[in-house]
Amino acid sequence: MEPEVVQLPLWQQAWGWFEANKRQTFLGAGGLAVVALIIALFLYHQNETDIAASEALSNVAAPPMAGAARGDTADAFLKVAAAYPNSRAGARALLLAGGSLFVEGKYPEAKTQFERFIREHRDSHFIGEALLGVAATLDAQGNSSGAITAYKELIDRHSADPVLPQARFALARLYEAQNQPEQARKLFEEVERSNPYGSLGSEAGMRLEELKIKYPSLATPVAPAVTPAAPAVTPAAPAVMPAATAVMPAATAKTNATPLQPKKR
Repeated sequence: MEPEVVQLPLWQQAWGWFEANKRQTFLGAGGLAVVALIIALFLYHQNETDIAASEALSNVAAPPMAGAARGDTADAFLKVAAAYPNSRAGARALLLAGGSLFVEGKYPEAKTQFERFIREHRDSHFIGEALLGVAATLDAQGNSSGAITAYKELIDRHSADPVLPQARFALARLYEAQNQPEQARKLFEEVERSNPYGSLGSEAGMRLEELKIKYPSLATPVAPAVTPAAPAVTPAAPAVMPAATAVMPAATAKTNATPLQPKKR
């Protein structure tokens, strides 16, 4: 029986050729071309690694079969993260492992994985999710002061992160539980404005109305309607009699005068 021939990946074949001929290659005029080839092979290898990591992550993230133990999911995600530590899928697997542990109620273990993600993947687009996970684990363990600090740091330092509505809602709920209705009201209003048509925005609106019923002072008083005052009426100046009427006509004066008596001779 002939031995089975194993086909090496393309990038490994090219690298083997380069190792066998690198001296002649660098001495020739094609040195620059070979450097470009090395870079291309490196990028190709990275792409292959990302594809393999994504496939491994998809296999774990697929809905588990009936009867499968939930606890195995977190371990499977951690294996993907360990096998592909420098890939985006490996980073995502680490974050999903923390989420699975949180769902299982293993809050300290979940917090450990979220914090590990923050240390190893600080420039990731999913950093906000990891920070939210840390705050949520503290919240779930009853550490309200630690959770409030963690939520506030997330809101203050990552003002454009997509997870901010969830962080604000959770922080508002903690303020409400600590009888700080004014702080809770502001956060619920922000969540309602930022997500007016989503389920979280609707929930924030309902909690806000309940808060106003519980604390009537939070309701904004309606300003009474102001009736415009009637304009002041300036009394009219008295009419001035024309000067002509004050002067008696000369003809009238003569008519009223006493007639002259004729002289006697």
